[in-house]
Amino acid sequence: MKLRYGINPQQEAAYAAPVTPGRWPVRLLHGEPSFINMLDALNGWQLVREAGQALGQPAAASFKHVSPAGAAVSGAIDEVTAELYGVAGHEVGALASAYLRARDADPKSSYGDFAAVSHPVDDELAELLVGMVCDGIVAPGYAPGTVERLSKKKNGRFLIMEADDGFVSPREEAREVFGLRLAQQQDEVELSASLLRVADGVLPETAVADLLLGLAVLRYTQSNSVCYLRGGMTLGIGAGQQSRVDCTRLAGAKVDTWWLRRHPLVRALSFRPGIRRQDRINWQIRFIEGDLTPEETGRLSEALSAPAGELTADERAQWIHRLDRMAFASDGALPFRDNVDHAHRHGVEYIAEPGGSIRSDEVEEACREHGITLARTGLRLFHH
Repeated sequence: MKLRYGINPQQEAAYAAPVTPGRWPVRLLHGEPSFINMLDALNGWQLVREAGQALGQPAAASFKHVSPAGAAVSGAIDEVTAELYGVAGHEVGALASAYLRARDADPKSSYGDFAAVSHPVDDELAELLVGMVCDGIVAPGYAPGTVERLSKKKNGRFLIMEADDGFVSPREEAREVFGLRLAQQQDEVELSASLLRVADGVLPETAVADLLLGLAVLRYTQSNSVCYLRGGMTLGIGAGQQSRVDCTRLAGAKVDTWWLRRHPLVRALSFRPGIRRQDRINWQIRFIEGDLTPEETGRLSEALSAPAGELTADERAQWIHRLDRMAFASDGALPFRDNVDHAHRHGVEYIAEPGGSIRSDEVEEACREHGITLARTGLRLFHH
């Protein structure tokens, strides 16, 4: 398959070919993918397939730059998400709800995403995608008429890929870098509740489900990586940082932003007619961040039909303190207790990590101090 270009447009000669002749894991139905599009599709499909199998629910992911901006299984759509996407939350079907919840985790980053879903695309999801800034989708099938409908997006440039749900990856995977071929055995460990070994305390079923979703997300997220989860959806993913605690803080800031978007003062922001959805999202986030320049303050005022209220530091802190029942998963061992301390500030009550660091005892003690139930998996999930 000839690709539009490689990782960058100047890398014009690019192609994809199956390792086993004739056995394609995905089939191109419409569009012309780039190298990164293919990586997003392949990683996204594996994530949602594993999450769907582990949890027995439709799963979705919103991918950007070969890592998920958000991932979720089907579930309730809250008022903020329903209002943002113009849907009746109680009427949204399972597959559409999974994608809306995945995209709402970090809607700023999901702008121009590559979507992945574990079940065949139905009419409802296709209709939603038509109205979103999304570059493509991978799914194991499509309801009649949905491919034709989606193929008109982006002036006909929307990518549509069909995954082979029965495809089994070769036991060895390889890549070539700077004239050297690197090969390794595929990671074939199945994600299940048996991985979550708890020394003290008990994991409720909801926490088990969230942590399993977290492990599936981390398996296909650029390392170092951590994620915060609640109610079957990621609320913050930190990826690709050299320091794990930087991942933890970055993802925690995204959790706070997600939660503060539900604050009454943020919800009360009244935008003028014609202000686009993504502009509303971006302005909400800048309002939450609170460090607007004078020029930004003026432009926000122009975008609003009524003056914005003031979100004080005390109000922010009080609101964030209300967030609870959060789960936290790490792709590698937590090397210091600072990760636990930061996670606790964002309402984390359950943590899953491989264990085995030289300071694991300190990490365990920090969990006890904060009343956090710690599960050790013994399974590292680095992804590069």
